[in-house]
Amino acid sequence: MKINFVATHLKINGGNRAILMHANFLKARGHDVTVIALTRGMIRRFIKNLLYQKANWINDFQARVLWVPDFSEQNIPDGDIVIATSWPTANLVAALPENKGAKFYFIQHYEGLYHAKSGGVDEVDKTYRLPMKKIVISTWLRDIMKKEFNSDSELIVTPVDFKQFYFIKEARKEKPIRVIMLHHTYAWKGVDRGKAAFEKVKKEFPDIQLVLFGARQKKIDIECDEYFYNPKQEDMAKMYSSCHIFLCPSEYEGLGMPAMEAMACRCAVATFDTGGSRDYAIDGETAMVAKQGDTGELATKLKMLVADNNLREKIAENGYNFIRENFSWERAADKLENILKDSLKNA
Repeated sequence: MKINFVATHLKINGGNRAILMHANFLKARGHDVTVIALTRGMIRRFIKNLLYQKANWINDFQARVLWVPDFSEQNIPDGDIVIATSWPTANLVAALPENKGAKFYFIQHYEGLYHAKSGGVDEVDKTYRLPMKKIVISTWLRDIMKKEFNSDSELIVTPVDFKQFYFIKEARKEKPIRVIMLHHTYAWKGVDRGKAAFEKVKKEFPDIQLVLFGARQKKIDIECDEYFYNPKQEDMAKMYSSCHIFLCPSEYEGLGMPAMEAMACRCAVATFDTGGSRDYAIDGETAMVAKQGDTGELATKLKMLVADNNLREKIAENGYNFIRENFSWERAADKLENILKDSLKNA
């Protein structure tokens, strides 16, 4: 199959990691796969298409990247399958002629919650009613598509790349207890709520440390014990493994890859019920889950993990085993490949 993914950008984030990993696995199965992304400037575009047709931050990336000025018809190669990867690309893909391929919408968040700056929520919601086959990354999103938009979808939970994210025993010291959290500029990522929860627990356990990581700001205005700015991909397993607890204060997540990556590195997770987290965060078993938006309860869940070594180790081990047993890239790639093949048989 000739498969084209349409992405607005390829900056490092969880959503783009999923797109690129799926592209890579499809390429490994013998398909002709291109990820089409925007970049400005004719000279820059020429150089990137000449020299940087890979996504270098994905291990052994083999699919092709095509940089274009816009998503007009002439910039989208003909193919068997074309996949929109966000709401701004959905209308564009839906309007493409048949020679561009069967149309899919790869949905990684309910974007109307946050990403509706241009056009408003209604414009985002309209994309979920477009006559395209939908693939979602969490049960929560599948339920939203069905309940709110009367639309069926295929579920493929994005797995962790266990070749990249794994526990490094020597990186973790018994004390002090280190709590790691993603730093982000989006308000819905909940950095302020996470900071408040951590500070509440630190009053009782003054030796605990806060570790932050992020790719948005080189200098941050939140006090912490260590900050990893734009960490190298090969260093992330060590970064997670050096910490005992991952704290997720996001309002909602389509899935929440950083929490799953931390689980793969044997961190115990304390999180809000973010919607997408329900596929891997089971309260008291694989994670400690607080009611969405209840910072006080999130602090309580975090405190339980800090105070109780046995609980923390149990949650970390259960979470580690759960994501390894239930999700794999091989199974995810098999399912996506079969979905795409079936769409051509039934066309």
